[in-house]
Amino acid sequence: MKIGVLGSGTMGTGIAQVAAQSGHEVVLADSNTAALEKAQNSLKVTVAKLVEKQKFTAEEGEALLGRVLFTADKKAFHDCGMIIEAIIENLDIKHQVFSELESIVSPNCILASNTSSLSIASIGSVLKFSDRIIGIHFFNPAPLMPLVEIIPAVQTSEETLKKSKEIIDSWKKITVVCKDTPGFIVNRVARPFYGEALRIYEEGIADFATIDWAMTHIGGFRMGPFTLMDYIGNDVNYTVTETVFEAFYYDPRFKPSFTQKRHKEAGFYGRKTGRGFYSYQEGAAVPEPKEDAALGTEIFMRILAMLINEAYDALYLGVASRKDIDLAMKNGVNYPKGLLEWSEEIGLEKVLSVLEGLFETYGEDRYRPNVLLKRLVKNKTV
Repeated sequence: MKIGVLGSGTMGTGIAQVAAQSGHEVVLADSNTAALEKAQNSLKVTVAKLVEKQKFTAEEGEALLGRVLFTADKKAFHDCGMIIEAIIENLDIKHQVFSELESIVSPNCILASNTSSLSIASIGSVLKFSDRIIGIHFFNPAPLMPLVEIIPAVQTSEETLKKSKEIIDSWKKITVVCKDTPGFIVNRVARPFYGEALRIYEEGIADFATIDWAMTHIGGFRMGPFTLMDYIGNDVNYTVTETVFEAFYYDPRFKPSFTQKRHKEAGFYGRKTGRGFYSYQEGAAVPEPKEDAALGTEIFMRILAMLINEAYDALYLGVASRKDIDLAMKNGVNYPKGLLEWSEEIGLEKVLSVLEGLFETYGEDRYRPNVLLKRLVKNKTV
């Protein structure tokens, strides 16, 4: 099957690489010829590095590059069996693009979006054959990150879902299927990792370095929340939080932080600008955390309980299966354990006790324990 990728940014180029490495002929299209040229050069450099690392031979590298057609003409998609769109997160532009794609491809070509924040149902609403629409959400960088969220819309046919999953599975990716709800699995369930850390800072309980230390040294996370937000970019991370907050009808669980908003407004995006919550300038002092085990444990348990609560909410509302929620968090954001699995390990009663304590202290709906979690504790079942 020939695969089309629309959009030659970092994500689109990465998806094209993954498809080509799996043996597909790939059409990578972009109306911006400068971006297309940059993508072509980037892929050549990436393949050269992979050959140097002996991931495959020079001949295999040449063959991979030969399977990718870089073009500014969308009509080159005419014989593709699947097209994955990876362009700007703007619904009007996506509507225009998908209408155009449908006029080019065959009736049985799968039309997929790599969106991380928009409704798949709304994207597919402009299609005559809307049962072909599906969300296929890769994580950046696509060639390295194992997880792909597959999101059927209400219009999506069982055949489209089945074929899409088979294709992405054949690319040696870990696929999870989830409902077309804001944030899907990962961007929804992960919100408290950032939001609660920011809240703890704003309350004056601990500084950035201490909160990061608690999550890495006590919690076992690869990065603390402030280091991770600086790595992702406060512009990107804040926008995702704001989008999820709005999409959930302003549920206080997803409320954005003024601290992060001010960093975004100041241009303190993180690593890419040289300053975020930390300074990345040459010679900048690295802040020392307060290595207090009791404080660190309190911080870790508060953030973890909020994460677990969100995972149970996703399970309760049928966003995804228990297995897929845990797979998503381990492989999409590199959590040390699946959150549902982790909750059983430390005890549901303990998690509920932390949440009820927060709810009683603050009296905010943000801290309400999920009904499924409460039922499981009451019935002493998992």
